[in-house]
Amino acid sequence: MSNIVVITGASSGFGALTARALADTGNTVYAGMRETSGRNAPQVQAAADYAKEHGVDLRSIELDVNSDDSVDSAIKQVIEEHGRIDVVIHNAGHMVTGPAEAFTPEQFAELYDINVLSTQRVNRVVLPHLREAGRGLVVWVSSSSVKGGTPPYLAPYFAAKAAMDSLAVSYAGELARWGVETSIVVPGSFTSGTNHFAHSGHPADGAVEAEYETKYPGLLQQVSQKLAALAPQGAEASLVSDEIARIVALPEGERPYRVHIDPANDGSEEVSKVADRIRREFLTRIDLADLLTAHPAGK
Repeated sequence: MSNIVVITGASSGFGALTARALADTGNTVYAGMRETSGRNAPQVQAAADYAKEHGVDLRSIELDVNSDDSVDSAIKQVIEEHGRIDVVIHNAGHMVTGPAEAFTPEQFAELYDINVLSTQRVNRVVLPHLREAGRGLVVWVSSSSVKGGTPPYLAPYFAAKAAMDSLAVSYAGELARWGVETSIVVPGSFTSGTNHFAHSGHPADGAVEAEYETKYPGLLQQVSQKLAALAPQGAEASLVSDEIARIVALPEGERPYRVHIDPANDGSEEVSKVADRIRREFLTRIDLADLLTAHPAGK
């Protein structure tokens, strides 16, 4: 059966690639993005052209994850057109680069809004439909920075991703008895094929940023060059979108809880194995082992 999929942040990068990969495998995909009639109009046209050329069901939809009204309207449209949603993918995110001290608290709050609070906006509108159906899948696009080696000058983004990942872990247990599955997808550092670095934000306090440059000259360039060098040939961003498409295609009840796609191997997978094992053991010790696996209605 074809799934009805909603993915956030699908104008470019992992989101756009995943929307296409899922449409290619026979799903009806709503590629959520903001300003569909404005700055993202070319991306809307590109998606429409792709759908026509490949004969797939890929639809762009206005979905600004920072707006309650926009999220409500988008999900209402999907439900009106299909009567259900089967898969929601939390992909929207934004990166900032620079010394942590140079960012204002307001900048931190804005970043958390995009990377963390956005998932709560979407969940509060989508999850009632999945819970009522007794089935469904929530995919969270996390980051290896949550548990892996973390270079400086990316602290606000890393902290936001860690918060989102922690939220995903808790949601997994809270949705299990409703039959709703959780998969946390953990990409490593992909220096090409996404716009994370190219579109990254910068600190508002330029004076503090300049002070740090006296002690850490060229740090960002060094980090980006080293990350690119660590990635083996063929480490394309499509590895992430292909893996998400694979997970969605798996039978209900068989989707993995967490998977890593980390060509640079920053250590995240090793740490996650320990953390996820401890989670399994602890839930078992307190007689909540049933929360480790979602059992969709009728399964």
